[in-house]
Amino acid sequence: MNGLGFGFRISLGFGFIIGLLTTQMVMVVQLLISLSTRYSHLICDLSSLQPDHFPPFLRGVLRSHRTMVKAVAVLGASPNVSGTIYFTQEGDGPTTVTGTIFGLKPGLHGFHVHALGDTTNGCMSTGPHFNPVGKEHGAPEDENRHAGDLGNVNVGDDGTVNFTIIDKQIPLSGPNSIIGRAVVVHADPDDLGKGGHELSKSTGNAGGRVACGIIGLQG
Repeated sequence: MNGLGFGFRISLGFGFIIGLLTTQMVMVVQLLISLSTRYSHLICDLSSLQPDHFPPFLRGVLRSHRTMVKAVAVLGASPNVSGTIYFTQEGDGPTTVTGTIFGLKPGLHGFHVHALGDTTNGCMSTGPHFNPVGKEHGAPEDENRHAGDLGNVNVGDDGTVNFTIIDKQIPLSGPNSIIGRAVVVHADPDDLGKGGHELSKSTGNAGGRVACGIIGLQG
C-alpha cells in the first residue's frame, strides 16, 4: 500500500510539473501574439535574437514567430542598364537576393552592397563597399571580406542576367542592416581580392559603377 501511495504521489508530481510547463508555454505564446499586434517593432527585434540564448522550451516558440523582412532596389543612374533586385530574410537566417538585370555587356560584373543610400551624384555617391567591421575585400565565401562583397553576376550574350545569391552578412534588420544602403553593379569582373592589383583588396578592381539602386523596405 505504501508503495502504491508513493507511486501515486510521484505521478501527481510529474503531472503537476508538466501542467505547469505547458501553462508557461501557452502564456509565452499568448504574450508574443499580443506583442505582434500591438508592438510590431518589438517582434522585429525578437526575430533577430538567437534562439540558443533561451531555454529549450522557448526556442521553438521564438522560431515560430520569426518575421519575414523584404526589401527591393530598382537599378537606375544609367540610361542603358536596368533591373530590379529583391531581398528577403526570415528571422535571423541568411538573406536571399534575387534579381534580373538588363543591358550589361556579356561576362562577369562585380556586384556589391555599398555603404550609402545616396545617389545625388549617381552611383559615385554611394560610398565604398559596406564594411562595418573593417575587413579587406574578398570573395563571398571568404572569412576576410566586406559584408557587401557579393562577388560577380554572370551576364549572358543577350546582356541579361537572372541570379540568386544567399548570404549571411547582409541582414535586413539590426545594427548592420543594409536597408537604406545601395546595391551597385560594376563594369568589370571583381577579382575577389586575389588579382594582385593595387585595388584588389579594396574594390576587387571591378571598374566603374554602371548601375545602382537604393535598398528600401518592401511591404
